[in-house]
Amino acid sequence: MNDLQLGLIGLGTVAVIGVVAYNKWQEHRHRKVAEQLLRRGHEDVLLGGREIPEVRFADDDGGPPMAAEPALAEDAGWREAAPTPDVAPVRKSVHESALNSEPFIATPSESFAGQRQEPVLHDEPVLTEIPTSDSPASAPVAEAHVAAEPPPATYAHEAAAAMPAAGKAASVVAIPAALAVEVDDEGVPAIVVSSAIDFVARLELIDVVAGERLLDGQRELLARIEKPIGWAGFNDRLGQWETVTPAGMYRRVRVGLLLADRRGPLGEADLLTFIGAMQALAGDLAAALDLPAMEPALNAAIALDQFCANVDIQIGLNLIGQGQVFPGTKIRALAEAAGMVLDDSGRFARCDDDGNVLYTLANQESAGFSAETMRTLVTHGLCFSLDVPRVAHGDRVFAQMLDVARRMADTLHGVLVDDNRRPLTEAMLDPFRRQIGEYQSQLAARGMAAGGPLALRLFF
Repeated sequence: MNDLQLGLIGLGTVAVIGVVAYNKWQEHRHRKVAEQLLRRGHEDVLLGGREIPEVRFADDDGGPPMAAEPALAEDAGWREAAPTPDVAPVRKSVHESALNSEPFIATPSESFAGQRQEPVLHDEPVLTEIPTSDSPASAPVAEAHVAAEPPPATYAHEAAAAMPAAGKAASVVAIPAALAVEVDDEGVPAIVVSSAIDFVARLELIDVVAGERLLDGQRELLARIEKPIGWAGFNDRLGQWETVTPAGMYRRVRVGLLLADRRGPLGEADLLTFIGAMQALAGDLAAALDLPAMEPALNAAIALDQFCANVDIQIGLNLIGQGQVFPGTKIRALAEAAGMVLDDSGRFARCDDDGNVLYTLANQESAGFSAETMRTLVTHGLCFSLDVPRVAHGDRVFAQMLDVARRMADTLHGVLVDDNRRPLTEAMLDPFRRQIGEYQSQLAARGMAAGGPLALRLFF
């Protein structure tokens, strides 16, 4: 071995020792900062001189940080599969990766769950959060009959879609009053972050930090995560939690990573990426960081996904012609007379006053509806669709959808049929009503009422 090789080995050894020493110094410095921030007896002007309770860190004695949250996977009831309706027009949408291959009646060209197979990359960071206790029941959705007066306010369907997604720049998003009703013990709105359905990172900072710095701190790393991420910060001036905005100033922050959605449960790779990003962000900001244990969180994600798979259904009603086609001009006139509006996805949607989608009307054929083509469009069939987990009081909304479908069938001289083109009868419709009640009752029993903020985020 020559002098060059010995020199390189020596330099490598010195470099390794230097890195280890630097990491130890950084760990010691951050611990001192965190202890200074959260030590017992520290006086806070907002608390009027009361003591801040001591916070125990994971590496003090090897135990979990703060109070360990119960793992959702321990609830055996979430693994009980609900009975699948034995009638063709009810199509269960699987919330897991194992998908039913037969098409959903509302969209014959592809399965309902199959529409969510490809990862969806959001344009902005999403807001989310998880309470350990059951959330209160969601506000009721009133039925919206065509001839009835407008329905009252309910949880906003569009609010969940408006939340910024993982790793992108957050815009200012106001939380509708109805959606802000459900909060955790700290007062964080469930539509933003909730420990019931999120893996929540808790950050406590010495000084206030601009929301822009928080959102940009680990943007590139968080952008690799497929599941939505929610940012909630405490506004000292207003004395309440809100969605983190670039212009806001925050000392307390909660960041939630959704445990499951219609693409499946949270994976280990995404969770590791999120944990690494939160640790790096805490290091950059000299903040105290509290993270739940990783393995229980992964088990909770699987259990939550299994539960959602058992209650995730859409109900479709097919309207077909009897030897004739339906002209687009008549379809549009009837849909708009029923209070439906044409949206960007090529369907008509019936919404309440807050923009909550109650049910939709789509073309059974490949072409979607558009304002430009409605004058020349003709079709042999239409489909009404109701997304059960996303609508409160689904039985009432189903009754309204059925009423509109029947009126449209009479005017267009069509007929409502099942998946096998058999005319629908009252006896065939009764199982729909029972299944809607059963599934929505199961959701309510788990603290995530249909149409409420947790359900809107899980079944997006």
